[in-house]
Amino acid sequence: MAAAHTPRESAHAAALGVRQALGGSFAAISKWERELGKLRVLVNTGELAEGEEEFPDDESYPVHEFPEIVGFLHEQWAGGGEPSAWVETAEGAPGPASRVPEEGPAGAGGGNRQRVAALRRRGRGCCVVAPIVLHGRAWGELYVARRTGEPVFGRADADFASVLAAVTAAGIAQTERLAEARRLAFTDALTGLANRRAVDMRLDEALELHRRDEVVVSLVVCDLNGLKRVNDSRGHAVGDRLLERFGSVLSLCGAMLPGTLVARLGGDEFCLLAVGPPADEVVKVAGELCDRAGELDLGEGVAVGVASTGDPIGPVRSARRLFRLADAAQYKAKAARSGEPVIAGRHGGKDDPVVRLADAPDRRTGPERRRFRR
Repeated sequence: MAAAHTPRESAHAAALGVRQALGGSFAAISKWERELGKLRVLVNTGELAEGEEEFPDDESYPVHEFPEIVGFLHEQWAGGGEPSAWVETAEGAPGPASRVPEEGPAGAGGGNRQRVAALRRRGRGCCVVAPIVLHGRAWGELYVARRTGEPVFGRADADFASVLAAVTAAGIAQTERLAEARRLAFTDALTGLANRRAVDMRLDEALELHRRDEVVVSLVVCDLNGLKRVNDSRGHAVGDRLLERFGSVLSLCGAMLPGTLVARLGGDEFCLLAVGPPADEVVKVAGELCDRAGELDLGEGVAVGVASTGDPIGPVRSARRLFRLADAAQYKAKAARSGEPVIAGRHGGKDDPVVRLADAPDRRTGPERRRFRR
């Protein structure tokens, strides 16, 4: 679990580990989705029955069918007790580690009808169920089953399952913390869009696809006009509102191109990184972006430059070149106060960004070579 990068990977590692540790033929990790009132299965491992999938899209069960997760967990240990595992058998009789009815709500470990029916239907003889508790609240459950005819889980197995559920909870907590750290590392705090670090990583990956499979990679660079004037005349709070509103417009336009990364590069600079769509589709969306930005009641529209490997811009061997071309096109749009995007490689003549870059190469080096404008 410590090596997992996503919650799904973490749950998968936990399910594999507990199945092996408890000698089960099948194991699953489920999460309690309080807002939906459902117990949703994240992962199934081992011998899957008909209809079961390793990573199900929508295998979930109403929580009222499993009263122990809401009733027993809260009523029994909220006052200071500790949650512990129990055993169910396909015969419906209490197993060696089952809870007697008076210790919990009806059906909690004393022969839950839904669990018993599921065991029989799937050819399993018994299961051990352990609550997963995170931050003092019921998060979900760990479930391990054995085949019909194999030894029934005992008290020692249930106690061990409780320990494994605690280890699983610790692993899930770590994965969630790491996921949040990654989100913060690659997200712009003001707009919620991706940041420059995310763009650099995605662009490197995209250009590798371009070199290998000739996938079209397009970069749309935007400079929001009038931000400084808004900040100076109406205050930075209003300026921030302009950045957020333009970010929403950019996100809407980016959604027109499947798989596009929408980002704020810094200050008043934004971009779209499209991987796959033809250059003409990207240019069409860039034009839509100009139109929508011009309709905002704050600011003075946007200057947009486009550079795409689908246009005659020459070989693109590095992210630096694509950025420089899109940036040069954006500069031209800004200087001309253009209400339309400028596309590198399509204008011809000495003013085309491709020609201008060839005549005046950028000699700056290092990760700070690109100057952000404020």
